[in-house]
Amino acid sequence: LGQTVMVAFLVFFILGSGDLFKRKLVRVIGKRLSEKRVTLESINEINAQIERFLLIHVLTSVLVRVATAFALWTYGVNQSAAWGLAAGVFNSVPYFGAIIVTAGLALVAFLQFGSLSIAIQIAGVALVITSLEGFLLTPALMGRAARINGVAMFLSLLFWSWIWGIIGMIVAVPLMMVLKTVCDRVENLQPIGELLGERETAPATRAQ
Repeated sequence: LGQTVMVAFLVFFILGSGDLFKRKLVRVIGKRLSEKRVTLESINEINAQIERFLLIHVLTSVLVRVATAFALWTYGVNQSAAWGLAAGVFNSVPYFGAIIVTAGLALVAFLQFGSLSIAIQIAGVALVITSLEGFLLTPALMGRAARINGVAMFLSLLFWSWIWGIIGMIVAVPLMMVLKTVCDRVENLQPIGELLGERETAPATRAQ
């Protein structure tokens, strides 16, 4: 709760500042016009990638919410709409969100029906829904937006979840997108960008 309040205040002040920091970064970073142009292009690319990232997450979360709520309603689970909403929210947590949703719904179903078989069925349906979204839909959409390989993404999730818990899991992907964009634009950091990328850059392209 305390972290949520802090994040809310941080978002408020960032939105209130407008593009102040964008102008300051362009003015401070680099003395030549070419360096300032690279800074501006990096900031614009970061903004575009994060916008796509948020749109993809909103879309997939809504789909998971509707599908889960409908599946729970067919089984007769109490407050199926609320549990569908919870599934959509936890869907924002990569990898671990599906585990949390599946385990939580299994417990809810067992407490309501008192039947282990029904609980397993409901958990299985939830797992199928989140798996289809997590392994098919989201990677296809997020691959174009993030352009980061799976190993780097998973290590980022482990690191930021260790630092900030669930909030770290949520912001791990945007932070990696920012890091990769900066590395791709700064010549000395391009090897790091190559390690983070999902595709191998041809030697001829790197030489150029």
